[in-house]
This record gives sequence, structure tokens and C-alpha cells, in this order.
Amino acid sequence: MLRPDLVTDLTEALPGSAATPDAARDARRRARRRILDPVAGPLRIAAALSLASGVLWPVQAAAIAWAVSGWASGADPLRRAGIAAAVLVVAGLVRALLDRAAAARLHDAADRTIARERALIAAREARAPGGRGSAAIAALSVQKLPLLQPWITRYHVAAVRVAVLPAVFLLLSFSISWVVGLTLLVAGPLIPVFMALVGMAAEDASRRQLDEIGTMNEMLMERLSALLDIRALGASDRVAEAFETRAERLRERTMAVLRIAFLSSTVLELFAAIGVALVAVFVGFTLLGEIGFGTWSPPLTLGQGLFLLLIAPEFFQPLRDLAAAWHDRAAGLAVVAELDALDAVPRAGLVGTAAPAAPLAGDLAVSVHGGVAALPGRMVALPDLSLAAGGTLALTGPSGVGKTTALMALAGLVPLSRGRIEVCGRGLGPDTADAWRARIAFLPQRPHFPDTTLADWLDPRGTGADPASALRRAHAEGIVARLPDGLETRLGEAGGGVSGGEARRLMIARAIMAGGDLVLADEPTADLDDETAARVTEGLLSLVREGRALIVATHDPALAAAMSRRIALT
Repeated sequence: MLRPDLVTDLTEALPGSAATPDAARDARRRARRRILDPVAGPLRIAAALSLASGVLWPVQAAAIAWAVSGWASGADPLRRAGIAAAVLVVAGLVRALLDRAAAARLHDAADRTIARERALIAAREARAPGGRGSAAIAALSVQKLPLLQPWITRYHVAAVRVAVLPAVFLLLSFSISWVVGLTLLVAGPLIPVFMALVGMAAEDASRRQLDEIGTMNEMLMERLSALLDIRALGASDRVAEAFETRAERLRERTMAVLRIAFLSSTVLELFAAIGVALVAVFVGFTLLGEIGFGTWSPPLTLGQGLFLLLIAPEFFQPLRDLAAAWHDRAAGLAVVAELDALDAVPRAGLVGTAAPAAPLAGDLAVSVHGGVAALPGRMVALPDLSLAAGGTLALTGPSGVGKTTALMALAGLVPLSRGRIEVCGRGLGPDTADAWRARIAFLPQRPHFPDTTLADWLDPRGTGADPASALRRAHAEGIVARLPDGLETRLGEAGGGVSGGEARRLMIARAIMAGGDLVLADEPTADLDDETAARVTEGLLSLVREGRALIVATHDPALAAAMSRRIALT
């Protein structure tokens, strides 16, 4: 009767439903290939189980109608009731088992799909960032990807049920009464037609809501990172007002989605109720003798009338389920559109494979000659430099001039569009990058602590060495002593429980234990008081005294003055 993708086809065929119908159709096909095709096997099994459950209802309805009609005709009520009850119980148990098995496969398919997409995002953004903020990536991974679950678990099976079950119930109705069959045949298609009318509005509203969620998360992360400055400038009230405005906009867009959902649900329920009511009126007046036509072998019996009344609501139920799942599909397509947009973002890939490797052989030496780093959407010129073991270098200049990019290029974390970086007498490229990084200790501007113990974090090479000496040289032994669980403490991603200066001293201790010959430090004294900055500087210089080379990107004049060489970027 109805194909599973009927609603999609109807929507795309409506005038004005999309600016470019072919593009919209292609986008939906790509979404199905990306999300549904990889789990097509479990979806087909789940759909078959759900169909088997659905076709058991006419059996139960026939048992009820047979029992009631027998009671009315004077047959043994206990015998008929016992048989009907047994049919109802057995069929009900079988349906429950079938529905449970179908739900298990659907949720497993959804979990696998979300895990796959989340792993893809995490791996790709770690190796080749596309310039999207971490808040937007986190919102997509944590808040938006789960919206794919109801699309997978509800919409696909509902579409398959719509393609089969209404046709089965329609044939059963026509086999008894052509009037009831015609009534259902006319009323049924009104539901998918109306779904098509509201489809594009629901999808657009869902996309706007998802965009607002991402924007609000980005705003939150940005304000949190500047919280100290906001308080120092007395701008707390202004920031709160901005959050209130953004939250109100999110509320409005969420309510727009809910309004469409409730409106369509109300109208669809109305169509279904009218269809069932017309069947009930026909059956009732026929049984009363007021209507003498509409059946193949008049008069209509009580059992036939009850059977028609029981299957009429089930004729509309798959259509109603599809209508409810339509909004899940709209949200899912909006998420896939965002995934596709993220796929298309220009990226600068990591040099090498990021696999563990033995340290690159040769005396420590690093130099840059005419290098230009290839970042997403722009090129950044690198300063020419050279450095050997025991040397120190400060990269200075205003924010955004390329100091951090230079450090990342030296570590092989961004590729070059032209020029050359030489390390240990060899060109830095895919064949040397992993081994070169084994000789580097990198101190990022913002400390990051994974979900592991402090002892494991301090030992990135997994040597099992005692970190006491490294902590002492970094002036960080007192920090660990104050922590509730000492080296077994888990600080959390942002380093909860330690200050910014303490976190940087712990990073220096980690660099000492890492044993790299070259230390790259990005703004190691940023936002620190003079005393703490001096301790961090002394910790870095202690690495130099044991023969390591040090390159820092900094705005701190005192730290820059402590380096033997200085390059000002403009």
C-alpha cells in the first residue's frame, strides 16, 4: 500500500518544500547511507520482528469477537472465554517477546552508530582540527548525536510497518465490508499527506534549535575561559544579560519545534479518530438494521462488526507511529547535516601517524628555512631559526601572530605548505615525525589532565620511575603532598584542586620524566603572579642545564629575557 519512503517522496514533491528538491533528495539519501546503511542488517531483522508482532493483532481481535458473539448467541460462555483468553495470552506473550527482540536490535544499532560517529569526530579533531571550537564539537558529540537514536529506533521500523500493516488490515476489512474498506482507504492517506506538509517546517525548526545549542555552548566556553577578566572588568551583569538573551532564543526555538510537533499530532489524531468513528457509525447502524448495504454477505454479524471495530484503530496506529517518529527523523537529518558540514571543513592534518616510535637518532638540532604552516583556510609564515642542545629561544610578538603555530609546526602537529624544517639532520616529514616527537616534551598553554591518576600522567613514557625527583626539581612536591590522595589523585580535565601555576609546575615535572631533548613551552607563565612565574621559569631553566634545548612562546618580558636568544614575530 505505502512504500517506507513515501513520506519523504511526498515532501520532496511538494511545491516550495525545498529550494532545490534534487539537492534535498540527495542529502536525504546521503544521510540514509551514512546512518542507516551500516546497520541495515539489524534494522531489517527488527522490522521483520515488529511486523510479525503487528500481524498477530488480527488473531487476538478475532478471538475477542468470536467469544463475544458466542456469548450473545447463547453458546457456552466459559468454554469460549477460556479459548479466547488462551489465544489472547499466548499471542500477547509472543508479541511481547517479538517487540523486545526488535527493540534490543534497534537500540544496539543506534548505540553502535552513535559510538562510530563519536569516535570518528574525536579521532579526526585530535589529528586534524578543522577550526571549530571545542564547545561546538562537544555539543555535537554529547548533545546532538544522541538525537540519532530515536530516528534509528523509531522511524525506520515505523516506515516499514506503514508499508505493510495498513495493507493487511485494509484487506481484512475489505473481505468483510467494502464500505469499511473504502472508509479506511480514504482516511488513511490523509495522515502521510499532512506529515509531508509539516515535514520541512519540522526539519528547519530542528536545525535552528541545534544551531542555537551549539552557539550557546560556544558562548559558555568562551565566557568561562575569560571569567577572571570578566570579574576584573566588572562585566558580570552584562555577561549574565547576554546569557539570558541567548537562553531566551533557545527557548523560543525549542518551543517552535514543540508547536509543530503538537499541532501535527493533534491533526493526525483527529484524522484517525474520524476514521474510527465512521467505521463505528457504520457498524452500529448496520447491526441495528438501519443500514442494509456495505457488506459482501448481508447481514453483518456481531462477530464481524466487533472484528472491524477492533482492527480499525490498528489500521491507523502505524500511521500515527510514523507521524510521531517523523519529528525524530527531522532532528536526525539536522544532526547529519551538521556532521556533513563538519566533514567539509578545511583541515590541516597531523604529520606522521601519531603511532609510538623509537626516538629519532642523531644529535639534537632543529632549524626552519622559509617555512609556511598550512592551517585551515590560511597560511602562517614561520620564523627562520636554528637551535642545538642546551640552547634557548623565545618567540615573542602580539597575540595571533603565529607563536603557537610555530611551536606546533616544530612538533610536526601542522604541515608545511612550503619551506623546510630539519630535525637531527633530516627533514621533518611523515617518515620522521613520530620518531621526532619521541624526543620532544610539549607544554601547552592550557593544562589538560585526562581521567587517570597523577602518577600515570606524570609518566607519559610509562617507565614506572619514581616521580619524586622530577617533582622536587619542578618545585611541585608540595603540590602533590597537599592533594587528598597524593599521586593517586585524579585532577579532572581542567585540573580541579590545583591552581594555574601549580598545574604548570606539574607539567614541568612531566616534561622532566618524559626525557625529551627539546622542550616546547607555550605561554608557560601566562596569568601567573611574579613569584609563581619565577618558579616556573626556574623549572624550565633546570631542564636546559642538563643539556636540553628550550623554545618558549611568550608575552612575558622576564621569561624572554632569561632565554639566550629572542625572535620577535610581527
